[in-house]
Amino acid sequence: MRRTHMQLGMIGLGRMGGNMAERLRRAGHTVVGYDRDPDVTDVGSLAELVERLSAPRAVWVMVPAGEPTRATVDSLAEVLEPGDVVIDGGNSHYADDQEHAKVLAEKGLGFLDVGVSGGVWGLDNGYALMVGGSEDHVKQLKPIFDALKPEGDYGFVHAGEVGAGHFAKMVHNGIEYGMMQAYAEGWELLEASDLIKNVPETFHSWREGTVIRSWLLDLADRALDDDPDLAKLKGYAQDSGEGRWTVQSAVELAVPLPVITAALFARFASRQDDSPAMKMVAALRNQFGGHAVETQKGADSPGADVNPPA
Repeated sequence: MRRTHMQLGMIGLGRMGGNMAERLRRAGHTVVGYDRDPDVTDVGSLAELVERLSAPRAVWVMVPAGEPTRATVDSLAEVLEPGDVVIDGGNSHYADDQEHAKVLAEKGLGFLDVGVSGGVWGLDNGYALMVGGSEDHVKQLKPIFDALKPEGDYGFVHAGEVGAGHFAKMVHNGIEYGMMQAYAEGWELLEASDLIKNVPETFHSWREGTVIRSWLLDLADRALDDDPDLAKLKGYAQDSGEGRWTVQSAVELAVPLPVITAALFARFASRQDDSPAMKMVAALRNQFGGHAVETQKGADSPGADVNPPA
């Protein structure tokens, strides 16, 4: 019979981990949290966290991808016991998952990789979970997954073996890049048109009855309601890393991803105050067409008084 109540260790109690722990507690599960911040942690060390949990233990890791996750997995391998399971719920690369599973398997420990989507809204709305690993380990953690996911038929998938969860989340985030870029470009075009007098209201109207309605559109409408011209923001967008991995995987698998790739490159362009590539374009237009090279606007002004190259 499947247990309805479980214990879970949660390592990393930031915006995501802390809210996930709270959602699990609301569902009746026991969560023992560990964080470097003494104001939020329940225990003082990983060893103490393990002592507080009954075997077989399950420990969920919610720390930044890369070295922080790797170091945490290595530390858990030294303090957990055979039969325990480690869940990586961060945004790790799927190849890292395979290495982590191998390290833990040598100690008799299980491993699941879980791509988590939901952001700051997940506490109340639930988290979409994309899981990679063995069927046995998935069944073992199912009460935890059921508590974290949204109510209803959607929001959970056992995507495949180890690495599949984070691969699915990687592609999810790549799609997110493309969708956000499409909304952003549409907004900019509406703003540029003299015909459109009510840009925020236009976005607002699309939330029902259109084929482009989505949660991202709802959030765009919310942002425009707070700041109709987005004047409080700077046009600078960081990338989480998963957009890059999506494009890299597409190259490796020879899958065309023009929209997602363009959206990633658009974020790179957003960080350039003075585009080096556009400097070269300005120089070339000056050389072959005699277009002015301006210090502020580039080479957009016609009628420059320059001599063509010999």
